[in-house]
Formats: sequence, C-alpha cells, structure tokens
Amino acid sequence: MVKGYDYTWIRLSRKMIGNCSDIIQGMKITVVIPVYNEAKTIQEILRRVQNMDLVHEIVVVDDGSTDGTREILRELDGSGIVRVILHERNLGKGAALVTGFRHATGDIIIIQDADLEYDPREYPNLLAPIREGKADVVYGSRFLGAGRRPILYWNMVANKLLTFVTNLLYNNILSDMETGYKVFRRNVVENMVIHARRFDFEPEFTAKVLKRKVRVYEVPIDFNPRDYSEGKKIKAWDAVIALWTLIKYRFMD
Repeated sequence: MVKGYDYTWIRLSRKMIGNCSDIIQGMKITVVIPVYNEAKTIQEILRRVQNMDLVHEIVVVDDGSTDGTREILRELDGSGIVRVILHERNLGKGAALVTGFRHATGDIIIIQDADLEYDPREYPNLLAPIREGKADVVYGSRFLGAGRRPILYWNMVANKLLTFVTNLLYNNILSDMETGYKVFRRNVVENMVIHARRFDFEPEFTAKVLKRKVRVYEVPIDFNPRDYSEGKKIKAWDAVIALWTLIKYRFMD
C-alpha cells in the first residue's frame, strides 16, 4: 500500500454509489491511460483504478517509454481488464490519447494520467452528471474548492489564464480547461478529428466540444500535483502552444 492512500475512502465510495453496475445503467466504462516513462507509478495507478470496481476496460497506451515502463506493461497486458497498446516511439500525450480512443470499446471514456496526480476515487463524482442526464462531457475542476497540494504557483496562473482565454473565445464559464480529468460519452469523439500530439490535446478537445455545443459539466476534484523534480513533464512552452491552439480552433474546425 502506498503511504497516505486511504482505502477507507474507497470503501465509503462503494457504499455511497451502491451497486457499481448501476452507475451508468447498461453502459460500459473505459479508462484510457497515456503513459510515458512512469515505471514508478504505473502499477499503483492501475491498482487504484481497478479497486474502484467501476471500470469494464483499461486501455493503457505506452508512448515509447525507455525507463522500464514497457516491460512492466507487457507483463500486465491481458491481465484482468487491462489492455496495452505500444507506440514504437514517443509521439506525445495527445497522440497516445487518440490511439486509446480508437481502441476503447466502452460507452463512456475516462482519461486517467499515470502519475498519481489525479485520484480514481473521484470517478463516482465525475460520472454522476452523465448518469443524471445533465451532461455528455464532465471536467474535474481543480479550482472549485476541493483539496489540493499547494505548489507550482506559475502553473496555476498559466492554467487560469488559458481558461480565461477559453471562456472569452468560446463564451463559456469553465473554471479549469486544462484539467486532466475529462469524462465523456464515446460518441463525443467518434467523429472528432484530433490533431494534437502533445499537451495541446486539452485546448483542442475543449475548443471542439464547446463549438459543437456539447453539454459540459464541471465538478470539483482533489488534486495532488507533483513537482518537476518528481517527474512533471509539461513545460512553459506548452502554455504558448495551448494559447495558439485555442485561437486557431476558434476560427477553424
């Protein structure tokens, strides 16, 4: 057990949601996990996802890892609900997600990072607006008052600025466009051409969802960000690319 991970919350979550098969009646849930050099955390995040007992399928896309992640995943491929797809070289998070979407068979897709920043115990909260018929896409917002580790001030500023630009360009009131927790019905992306290869996936996906007037809902989530010394990958230049992506897709498909 990883220190600090309270499995009591899992038991309470299960009690709260009742029978897991009733979360989204008659629908399968796929979790897509893009992975690049996460040998230290990949087994733990897979265990946490499976411990929630909500998921029918986990599609892990290794994006050309060189730190031993691929070897770990080869051993796990086909065990239980885990399916592993291997990119021969590093193409970027966006490309890994597109591959994962293409292989997903569930009716609902949950994007899950492999670095333990986002907690699968949030799944019932994230799925609720879809179950209740309020939304087709749900964003887990890090800025709606839930708990978080207070680090990386300038990352927060960049996130808020990009969210502000999103709202300005697309006439919306999102609080966290850049969140990694995005949950949606698979049909939302079935006919969506996604060009993003890196972290520009977040603004491109958001821009296209908002332009299509898809029903979006936000819920608060806890967030435990890691520092750059712990392996965080997103860089300042990615914020510039995200800004350009938001502007570009405001005026083109």
